[in-house]
Amino acid sequence: MRTLVTGGAGFIGSHVADAALTAGHEVLIIDDLSTGRRENLPKGARFVELDIRKGDELAKVVSDFKPNVVSHQAAQTSVSISTREPIRDAELNVLGTIHLLHACVSNNVERLVFASTGGAIYGEVPDGERRKETDVAVPLSPYACSKYAVEAYLGFYRHEYGLKSTILRYANVYGPRQDPHGEAGVVAIFAQRLIAKQPIQINARRKEGDDGCVRDYVFVEDVVRANLAAIGGKISAPVVNVCTGEGTTTRALAEGLQAILGARGELRAGARRAGDVERSVLDPTRCLAVLGRVSGMSEGLKKTADWFASR
Repeated sequence: MRTLVTGGAGFIGSHVADAALTAGHEVLIIDDLSTGRRENLPKGARFVELDIRKGDELAKVVSDFKPNVVSHQAAQTSVSISTREPIRDAELNVLGTIHLLHACVSNNVERLVFASTGGAIYGEVPDGERRKETDVAVPLSPYACSKYAVEAYLGFYRHEYGLKSTILRYANVYGPRQDPHGEAGVVAIFAQRLIAKQPIQINARRKEGDDGCVRDYVFVEDVVRANLAAIGGKISAPVVNVCTGEGTTTRALAEGLQAILGARGELRAGARRAGDVERSVLDPTRCLAVLGRVSGMSEGLKKTADWFASR
């Protein structure tokens, strides 16, 4: 099988590319390296440095490789950046994806797997509730809006051209290779700062000094397993939350990492970030039907912390 991975030099995309190679696929990675890293590129994969907004160049690369399946991980992924720069967010996440979908249809790609967002697309999730794939989407940031727009475009391309697609709505993904230098990836940021004995900031859920927002954190290995299942056509549902169904506050996350790393960095109170939802926890029923089980927080954090400590 020939598998094209967009964003394959990034955190999640590089893990997906690794797993596809291990499964015996021929892999081509497209990445513009704006946030991805060359050191993440797995040996054995072909690589083209390209911005997916360049439609003509993208079409030629897809035509030359002729993939059976596309794993579309490339995106602008920061909620706060999308809030400050909504036009840039839409250009990358919507227009770039439309160029890719057009290339897929022109080259008879069998299936596309799309990395959407469960962490942002459902909006606020009240205490005690978990959002299902059938619940109404309430995107409250330009990032969530752009991902939801692509989901709608996938419906059009499925209906009009027969392009099969699987939408994976990720909860908050963490794990080895996550970039601690951006505005996303709180686990990576906290791990690196604790190892360096630097203070970490708990951004408020509502009022400065509270325990911070509640998130459903899912380990990258489980995200990769979901992607491989989708690439192999083993997921029948059109949309699947990739999640644990468990909510964790930012403070609890920080304290968990402190315990694992044996570090006692200062925890500072911060203001609420623009665009952040207070609570996001997803229903894992479909995910568990595919994967059987997902990693618990202590298990995933231990592997993540060990990776950062080894660096």
